[in-house]
Amino acid sequence: MIGKVKWFDESKGYGFVLSEEGIEYFVHWKSIVTMSEMSRKYLIQDEKVQFDLIETDKGIQAINVVRMNP
Repeated sequence: MIGKVKWFDESKGYGFVLSEEGIEYFVHWKSIVTMSEMSRKYLIQDEKVQFDLIETDKGIQAINVVRMNP
């Protein structure tokens, strides 16, 4: 899916992304894909991202989140 970051709190390590359809999904820092395991995992408000979805016991969440213009 393609969407954008609604907000992300780097100190707390989570936030939300919006799909192109306007649906909001929770994202945790562990679900962010970076070029290196040593890279800081964060998102910037309103940036475009690509992501997959997974059903969890807490609802549907975004995973494999990739910043499209890092």
